[in-house]
Amino acid sequence: METENVHPDHVTCSIMITVMRELGHSAKDAWQFFEKMNRKGVRWSEEVLCALIKSFCAEGLMRVALVIQSEMDRKGVSSNAIVYNTLMDSYCKYNHVEAAEGLFEEMRAKGIKPTVATFNILMLAYSRRMQPKIVEKLMAEMQDVGLKPNAESYTCLISAYGKQKTATDLAAADAFLRMKEVGIKSTSHSYTALIHAYSVNGLHEKAYIAFENMKMEGIKPSVETYNTLLDVLRRAGETQTLMEIWKLMKNDKIKATRTTFNILVDGFAKQGLYMEARSVISEFGKLGMQPTVVTYNMLMNAHAKGGQHSKLPQLFKEMAVLNLQPDSVTYSTMIFAFVRVHDFRRAFFYHTQMVKSKQTMDVSSYQTLRAILEARAARKNKDWRALLTKVKSRTRVKVIRQKDEFWKYYKKRHVRKNSSDVSVQ
Repeated sequence: METENVHPDHVTCSIMITVMRELGHSAKDAWQFFEKMNRKGVRWSEEVLCALIKSFCAEGLMRVALVIQSEMDRKGVSSNAIVYNTLMDSYCKYNHVEAAEGLFEEMRAKGIKPTVATFNILMLAYSRRMQPKIVEKLMAEMQDVGLKPNAESYTCLISAYGKQKTATDLAAADAFLRMKEVGIKSTSHSYTALIHAYSVNGLHEKAYIAFENMKMEGIKPSVETYNTLLDVLRRAGETQTLMEIWKLMKNDKIKATRTTFNILVDGFAKQGLYMEARSVISEFGKLGMQPTVVTYNMLMNAHAKGGQHSKLPQLFKEMAVLNLQPDSVTYSTMIFAFVRVHDFRRAFFYHTQMVKSKQTMDVSSYQTLRAILEARAARKNKDWRALLTKVKSRTRVKVIRQKDEFWKYYKKRHVRKNSSDVSVQ
C-alpha cells in the first residue's frame, strides 16, 4: 500500500491489529502499531477500538483495556455492544463476575442494548459457579427485552443444573426438553452438558442413551462429548462399553487428548484389566503421548487396591527409566499398600526414600497411617517400630498454653529434691 502511495484508513488499521493478535504478537505491539498509524493520520474509530480491546483482553490486561476505552470515549469514539461483550467475557474468564456485572449495568445506563451474546457471557459465568437460579433469571430477563435464547443459552442452563452434585439430572433434562420444545436444535455442546449431568449423578445408562440419541440426530460428538461419556463409564466400571466407545471414537477420527488417555488407563486398571491399560499406554505412546507421573500413580493405585502390591516396585523402577520423578502420591500409595499387607520393611524403605526426595504426605494421611500401624501392632518388628516412630514425629502436635490474666501474680513453687527434708507435723 505504501509503495503504491495508498493511505491506510481505520479499517485497514483494525484488520492489521486483528491479524497481529492472531499471529501471536503482543498487545503492546498492537498499540505501538496503532500509534504509528495514528501519526500517519489514521483516526480513532469503533473498529480500531474493538481490535485494541480484544488484543489487551486476550492477555488478561482488562485494566489497560478500560483505560483505552476511556481515552477513546474522551475523543468521541463511543463503545458499542461488541466492546462491552469483549470486556465482560474477559472478566468472566478470570472469574471476576462482579466486574462483568458492573460493565453490564454501565452498558445499559449508556443506552447500549445488550445482545444475546451479552446475556450468554453472564449465563456461562454463573453456570460455572453452579448457580442455575441466576441463569434462569438472566434467561427470563433476556426474553423481557425481546431477545430469544439460543442453543448456547440453554446449554448454560443445562450445565448449571448438571454441575451440581445433587439429584439435578431431572432439572438438566427438563432444560434440555424446553430447548427442544421451542424449536431450537440441540448441539454437541448441549448434549455434552446433558451427558455430564447424568455422569455427576452416576446415571451411566441415561448418559449412554443421550449419546445414542445424539448420533441418531446426526450430531457429531466432540472430543469433550467422548471424554464425558468415557468418564461416566469409567466411574460405573463398564469396561466393555468403555472399550466400545473408545473404538467408536477412533473410527470417528476424533483426536484423543491427555484426558482421554488418563480416563482409559484408570478405567481399565481399576477393574484389574492391566493388559488393556498397558495397551492404551502403548497406543498413546505411538501418538507421542508418553505416560506421566499421574499415569503411574493411577496404575499403582489400581494394583494396590487389586491386591497386586508385588508389582509396585516394578512400576516404580519403570518411572526411573522414563525419568519420571515420583511425587508424594506415588510414595503414599506404596507405603499404604505395603503396610496393609504387613510388609513393614518395604513401607519403611519407601518412606525413607520419600523423605530423601523432599516429598511429604499431608497431616491427615500421616494420621491415617498411624492409626493403621497401631491397629496392626507388630512390636517385635524393628521396621514397624522405626516407621511408627517416624510417623508419630509427623503427627505430634505441640500444645501451647495461653497465659491467663493472672499469670503475672503466680509464684514459682519450690520443689524439694529430698523427701527427707519434708517435715511432718
